Amino acid sequence: MCKHCQSSPPLSLLQNTAPPLYSSWSSGQYYLWTRNVFRVNLGPGEGQLAGEFRWKRSRNFESSGEYRKFCKSSCVFKVDFWVFKCFSPPGSNTGIGKVTAVDLARRGARVVLACRSKERGEAALVDVKRESGSDNVVFMQLDLGSLTSVRTFAETFLKTEARLDILINNAGVYMQGRTADGLGMMFGVNHIGHFLLTHLLLERLKRCGPSRVVNVSSTAHNFGKIDFDCLNTHKALGLGTSFMEVLQVYSDSKLCNVLFTHELAKKLQGTDVTCYSLHPGAINTELARNTSSVLQMCLKPFTAFFFKNPVQGAQTTLHCALQEGLEPLSGRYFSNCTVRNVYAKAKDDAAAKKLWEFSERVCGLV
Repeated sequence: MCKHCQSSPPLSLLQNTAPPLYSSWSSGQYYLWTRNVFRVNLGPGEGQLAGEFRWKRSRNFESSGEYRKFCKSSCVFKVDFWVFKCFSPPGSNTGIGKVTAVDLARRGARVVLACRSKERGEAALVDVKRESGSDNVVFMQLDLGSLTSVRTFAETFLKTEARLDILINNAGVYMQGRTADGLGMMFGVNHIGHFLLTHLLLERLKRCGPSRVVNVSSTAHNFGKIDFDCLNTHKALGLGTSFMEVLQVYSDSKLCNVLFTHELAKKLQGTDVTCYSLHPGAINTELARNTSSVLQMCLKPFTAFFFKNPVQGAQTTLHCALQEGLEPLSGRYFSNCTVRNVYAKAKDDAAAKKLWEFSERVCGLV
């Protein structure tokens, strides 16, 4: 109980403010939320709260009530209870996309799962609802390898959903081939699909501002290059099929993500929309499910012991989506919840503009 106001918050309110991934606080435990560490001690009775912690308000939330918390020195300060708005993460049926969806649904978000496979998407919908305890989650089919599918998804979304506060472009593939539109698979899915989707939903994001676009890239972008001659001739970042050639094309597609974010930030200046790209870390997910069984077997010992799990891997995505005060860093690249400098090729204005204009032509926007 606070010595200043002689009151303590009801235990029910304390439980409603649980950190992400927890349904309630546990006495004596330390938690990490938006990179702020705090310790919780629950006392007898209604649940007196004492401890050392800091709570950051996020502008991506809307107020739903007010209550009090107690700091280490027993002083009182007020903290709002927040309910998250609406966001849509393409590629949310597995890996960090699914974990991100569960985390935000737990916070009270209305979540739109955008997945290519209807069967896997519906299964993910059941899982997300069960794990988050929220029914405010829906599934919409989206194949980023088909421009027609992207347009259909956007049309359906805009008709059925009143808000879009955060767009998380998370989907990615690691395989050669061609999309339904004849594009190189990794160029079409990892970049063009996200480019068109963002374009089609941008006005809604502006209307619902402040809002954000989060593009999941990779540290592999450091090894990428954009061969515009190959793009113009073959509509692909590369044609090779050897292990190193496929890895190079994947790296190239991740560089596209970073350059896209760089150029998008410039075009969003003066609006209430910001954007960020990120490296989630080396994660043990299903990204390599389309590679050979021999390679998957060789990678298994490394992914098991040295790679992040999906929960850990989703934290930088959540940071870019939720952390307050990132607006001045729009267009920047993050890793481990920290803004990072990139090589000159990843912030090349001329290359970013050229890629944007080529993407517009491929999508039929000009």
